Amino acid sequence: MRTRFLSRLLNDEVEAYLEHNDIIIVPVGTVELHGGFPLDSETVTSEAIALEMADRCDALVLHNLPYFYAGATATGRGTTQVSVRAGIDYLYSLAQSLLRQGFRRQIYVSFHGPAHITISPVVRDFMDEFGIPILYLDLTMQMFRSGGLTVEDFHAMTVGAYEIMGRLEDVPLTTEYEHNRPSSVAGFSILHGLAYESGAAGYYFGEKSDHMSTPRIESASRRAELAERGKQAISRLVDSLDMEKIVSQLRDLKEFEDTVAERYPWVPSAFSRRH
Repeated sequence: MRTRFLSRLLNDEVEAYLEHNDIIIVPVGTVELHGGFPLDSETVTSEAIALEMADRCDALVLHNLPYFYAGATATGRGTTQVSVRAGIDYLYSLAQSLLRQGFRRQIYVSFHGPAHITISPVVRDFMDEFGIPILYLDLTMQMFRSGGLTVEDFHAMTVGAYEIMGRLEDVPLTTEYEHNRPSSVAGFSILHGLAYESGAAGYYFGEKSDHMSTPRIESASRRAELAERGKQAISRLVDSLDMEKIVSQLRDLKEFEDTVAERYPWVPSAFSRRH
């Protein structure tokens, strides 16, 4: 295809795609304090990985979604903080539009840890209303599950993502954000560990350095080196996901859930269609 990004295609090209496939990948980002990286780094990383995923399973990508719940980084004045509730409603409206357009297999991805607070309610409510399973794929979780990827790879992936998106020079050269200081909220780990990432107790970081240390990028050659390592790490991550299997299982799950709705007509999706 000329491009995988839906907004860059002609309408005719989207309609031609929908004649043979129905997969859309939706990277959900943030604009927030991020050490020595640009504020949209988690948006760009999500988009670059989504693009790699789309190439593996013949999907389109709906990008340009940077403004969602950031969380503890609200202490940085560059952070754009949108409420969880507003993000849920906005994503739900997008999911409805995409379904009407013909995208029955929708995959939402994010490299932002607390994104599940926004995306997971959309996944569950969408199933109850339409009887169609859509998917949230937590990229941070998958990075550590995939094997062989480290925190150093995480930083490199960010730089690599900017190169994939044609924005490598947006990553500034820096040496001042490298540190190993513990987080100012580390003393509350008992509370934070009682539910999944950012879902236990609300908090803000006490120091801007808490999110996050950034490796030394003292020269353009070092930036290019990190970008190459990062692109390789992104490729390994996407390889570990087996996108063809994931999209196949989404189709199979829909067929399975249709039989469930027939057997149990009181489940929300079946009931709403009947009434």
